[in-house]
Amino acid sequence: MNQLKFLWGLCLALALAVTPISQWQPPTQTAIDTLAVQLDGRKKPLDTVARETVATIHGSSRYQLASGEVLDAPQTYWSLWLNSRDWNDEPFVLVNYRPLKAQLGLPLEQKHFSFSTLINSDLGLILQQAHTKQLQEQPLTRDEREALTLEDRLNLMLDTVGSQTLPLVPHPMDIKGTWVGIADAEQLYPPEMAAKIQTHFEQLNQQYQAQGDDLESLAEPATLLQQSLADLSPEIYPAMATLQREAFFNHFHPFGKAWKLYGIAFLALLTSQLVPSFNLYWTGMGTFLGGILIQAFGFGLRMQIAGRPPVTNMYESVVWVGFGIAALAFCFELQTRARSYLYAAAPLAVVCLLLADSLPAVLDPSIEPLVPVLRDNFWLSIHVPTITLSYASFALAMGLGHLALVQYWRHPQGGSTASALSRLNTRVIQVGILLLTTGIILGGIWAHFSWGRFWGWDPKETWALIALLCYLAPVHGRLAGWLGQFGMNVASVLGFNAVLMAWYGVNFVLGTGLHSYGFGTGGSAVLIAGLVGMDSLFVLATILRYRSQQHRSASPSVSEVQTADA
Repeated sequence: MNQLKFLWGLCLALALAVTPISQWQPPTQTAIDTLAVQLDGRKKPLDTVARETVATIHGSSRYQLASGEVLDAPQTYWSLWLNSRDWNDEPFVLVNYRPLKAQLGLPLEQKHFSFSTLINSDLGLILQQAHTKQLQEQPLTRDEREALTLEDRLNLMLDTVGSQTLPLVPHPMDIKGTWVGIADAEQLYPPEMAAKIQTHFEQLNQQYQAQGDDLESLAEPATLLQQSLADLSPEIYPAMATLQREAFFNHFHPFGKAWKLYGIAFLALLTSQLVPSFNLYWTGMGTFLGGILIQAFGFGLRMQIAGRPPVTNMYESVVWVGFGIAALAFCFELQTRARSYLYAAAPLAVVCLLLADSLPAVLDPSIEPLVPVLRDNFWLSIHVPTITLSYASFALAMGLGHLALVQYWRHPQGGSTASALSRLNTRVIQVGILLLTTGIILGGIWAHFSWGRFWGWDPKETWALIALLCYLAPVHGRLAGWLGQFGMNVASVLGFNAVLMAWYGVNFVLGTGLHSYGFGTGGSAVLIAGLVGMDSLFVLATILRYRSQQHRSASPSVSEVQTADA
């Protein structure tokens, strides 16, 4: 019976992922999606360009017009590209850093501003100061880094609106040669060949101006344009299967489906716990496994597209940590049947994937060529995944620690549930220590080959070591008898702050060091600090309550004192 429930949950998860129901259905890829573009160091379908451009400038995959009409990323991009609106005055550019808005005199509660508003502000003065510091190799302030990010958004919008240089025309001979725009096709091909594709592009443009945002009406002229471009240089133009694979990945959105399946699994497990008559434990397990398989499928597709492991920036590491949390928890759950690992793992995996899904301006999902130091795929394939899997282990331990601390609020002495959670927690921390130690050693070997030294006290290296020590100390204390079960649970929660600093803080707060390829802007340090502070207050309150109960248990009652005196 349990096996049937497990298979039912797994089949339900996979059916939700592939059944053609509204948002779950990946539409058929057409020439509108699969026109090849050479941009940012690689060749990719126009659908990817559209999504990346809109997400970078607007911070979202959708844009709502003043009329209330909502455009998706392809519709928004085509309107930008073919300049069908007055984009100079559309409130389209994301500015989410409040101190920068205050300096520019912009409304603090507003998130999006028009190109003209930003150009006419004092942004130029801040950028001039930032560029001067860059030339003098001086460190930049957070405000200046955010201003440079905003400058990149404005430049991208300027390059996109009415662009005549979008590199759609392939190089005639060199696979690594530079592509050009439709208007510049005569630089690479005879006039008659260039005139043909220019005619097809003009037909596409006229059809768009006539039909507006109905992109489906562009299928025929887009197909003619794509075929004429491919015929120019069949050996250079990407294979249609390659373009369709990436467009399918964009539409299928496996990581978005995965967090929904983890959420469904969590609800099934919670229902099974709260209402024992509804025994949905194995159904929840099957659904959870379905989420893992869908996410693994997404990783496989992304690796095929990128030609490397998908763990080279913050977006990919967040998604990978979410996968690690889910996979480790599922393995532990199968081994122990503890019915606790998935309770801790499912919300954490959902949070990781939901953040990656909803914050494209902070966690950039675009696939870009590797910087030189990362091009040794052997070290990249073992060092970075090992480090981030250790983060996943510690995140799972943090989740178990919270479950255990909640038990101490329900039962002052913790009870058998808290004791069992503490044992499970210690096991997960030990796995995390093993992974982080291995990752640090592998990183040192890679650093020796890349930078000529094993260890250099780079901020990323230093905080990885601090995180390791923050977990080694309580494990040693537990084995030596200095730390009890309650202390171990507290350490698993507080220790994750060191991981958070090594993972998030070095990238978004410090922003310095040799690991510059992982840095970013836009992360809300105040929000993260607030959440950490609230969590620390919860831990402190739990400690005070636990100590108070321990003191009461240790103090003799009045009747016991009177009996002893008698």
